[in-house]
Amino acid sequence: MTDNDPMKPLGFHATTIAVGDAAAMIVGPSGSGKSSLALQLIGLGAKLVSDDYSRVKVREDGPIVLAPDRLQGVIEARGVGLVNVPWKASARLQLVVDLSRDELARHPASRHLTNIGGYDIDLVLRVDAPYFACALYHLLKSGRYDETS
Repeated sequence: MTDNDPMKPLGFHATTIAVGDAAAMIVGPSGSGKSSLALQLIGLGAKLVSDDYSRVKVREDGPIVLAPDRLQGVIEARGVGLVNVPWKASARLQLVVDLSRDELARHPASRHLTNIGGYDIDLVLRVDAPYFACALYHLLKSGRYDETS
């Protein structure tokens, strides 16, 4: 395979969790809270797909995040160490959470989109509020309210 091979998985410095078959890839610089947010989501019932590095395989039906070959179901909790958590081997990428930028709008005028492997993926920016993990969990589980329906 060459670097331009569309079948080659894409790699991201990210932690990914899944709620059902819907995955959220959490991105941001080292120390931004990727694993911390993932642990909060896992505490609500999400499953870990990958910690710190996520592999994305682009298929006809969209991008899929794959668990790593090693350390499946293991996440780093700073100050605690490596912890075993519920995990899932793969899930459909539905959401990217960017912890490097803050969302300032109460009701963002439009959804942010990021392109991964030719697919537009919903992008949510960091919200500095205690309900952020719960909101993300329910966004993955039940979707976004559509004002047009």
